[in-house]
Amino acid sequence: MKHISSMTRPGNQPQKLAALKQAWQEWNNSPDVLIRLARRLATTLSLEDQLGVLAEEMADIVPFEAMMYRHTIARQEFVFRTGMGGPHRAEYRLSLEGELYGYLELHRRTRFSEEELEAIEVFIGAAICPIRNACRFIALEQMALTDTLTGVPNRRALDEDLGRICHLANRHNENHSLILVDLDHFKAVNDTHGHLIGDQVLRMSAAGLTRTLRNSDRVYRFGGEEFAVLLPHTDAPHAREAAERIRLALASLALDRLVGAPLCITASCGVATHLAGESPEQWLARADEALYRAKQAGRNQTRVFPAIG
Repeated sequence: MKHISSMTRPGNQPQKLAALKQAWQEWNNSPDVLIRLARRLATTLSLEDQLGVLAEEMADIVPFEAMMYRHTIARQEFVFRTGMGGPHRAEYRLSLEGELYGYLELHRRTRFSEEELEAIEVFIGAAICPIRNACRFIALEQMALTDTLTGVPNRRALDEDLGRICHLANRHNENHSLILVDLDHFKAVNDTHGHLIGDQVLRMSAAGLTRTLRNSDRVYRFGGEEFAVLLPHTDAPHAREAAERIRLALASLALDRLVGAPLCITASCGVATHLAGESPEQWLARADEALYRAKQAGRNQTRVFPAIG
């Protein structure tokens, strides 16, 4: 254990403590707009909240009718928009130490003066470090929720989304469906061609699943050779149709080029539509039971629960 020497108290400690207290009070009560902006931005790592604070503080000095921010963070598009646009625009590329942290646009019906443009740059300069930190925080969160091999959300992300969607389904009486997809006999691919080829097959399968679905649908790596698909606002018949499209899409993947010989995969799918009052665990268990029935019946097919068949 590293030894830390004791620190002696300075002789003027009471005065320094009093000065610190006064500085803190001045910081909290200062009417200065940049101090207030910095203080408010420091209270959150939510990029959306930070941009709302920036828009509010900036509008008090430089009136505008719309603000839009856009950035790609961990392969996810982030867009923030407030207000209605106008024909005149001021656009800024937000960067710090050579790294890009998005684009900011302000719109209004009249031109921005040079003094106003300079003021906007001052605001951006004061906000760029908190915005960078918020972007990095989002990226770290996305890393924790992303499967490193395939790039799609992982089991942890699925668990979080299942809880959220169950709440929405129960609250609004909406249809949401879940598909579990298992690549048939995937172990044989690894045994015959090696794990590097198996990994490529998993990547191509994840990409093929994503291409097959709507923008509102979401694909997850459930584990091993198994994927999960969440279908918002989708009843059982339409979920079954989606599962069949998935099976056909996976079977048509151009895998031959990976090994220079014929190679194809099939998939088994289990479908369950959320029932009123059902927990995420119960919903997932029904989809898993439907998948088990599909595999027991010979694989390369879809089964729906509760109407197995």
